[in-house]
Amino acid sequence: MKRIAILLVSVFSLGMIFSSCGGGSQPAADQKTAEGAIPADIQAMMPKGEQIYKTKCVVCHQTTGMGVENVFPPLANSDYLLSDKVRAVAQTLNGSKLEMTVNGKKYTQEMTPQVDTKEDAVAVINYVLNNFGNKGGYVTLDEAKSIEIKPRTAAAPAK
Repeated sequence: MKRIAILLVSVFSLGMIFSSCGGGSQPAADQKTAEGAIPADIQAMMPKGEQIYKTKCVVCHQTTGMGVENVFPPLANSDYLLSDKVRAVAQTLNGSKLEMTVNGKKYTQEMTPQVDTKEDAVAVINYVLNNFGNKGGYVTLDEAKSIEIKPRTAAAPAK
C-alpha cells in the first residue's frame, strides 16, 4: 500500500513538472493582437499548434521560444518571424537552408521540414505568433495557399 502511494505521488509530480514546461499559454478567447482580435477558426488551431510546437519545435527553439544563441534563432520577439508570417509557414513546411539575421544576429543552421500539411504549419506558426511574449497577429490558410510543398528527400524527412 505504501509503495502504491509513493508511486501515485511520483506520477502526479512528474505530470505537474511536464505540464508546466509549455513555454506559453493558449491565448484567451478575447485576446487582442497587433492586428486585432484572433478569429475563432484561428483560435481553434491553437491547441494543435501548441502540441506540434511541444513535440517538434521545442528541441531547437526551447520551451521559452528563445532558441539556442548562435545556433537556433529565437522565436520570441523575433523580427525575422514577425516580418513575414507566410515565409514562416513555408519554412516550417519545407525547411530552410537560408542564412537569416534575427534580431541582429546571423544564423546559418539548416532547418529541416517540421510538418507535412499547410494546416499544421499554419497552426504552429499561429501558436508561436501569439505566445512567448509575441503579439504577432495570425496567418490564415488562405494566405498560405500559394506555398508549394516541396518533395521530401531521404535526407530531409519531416521530424
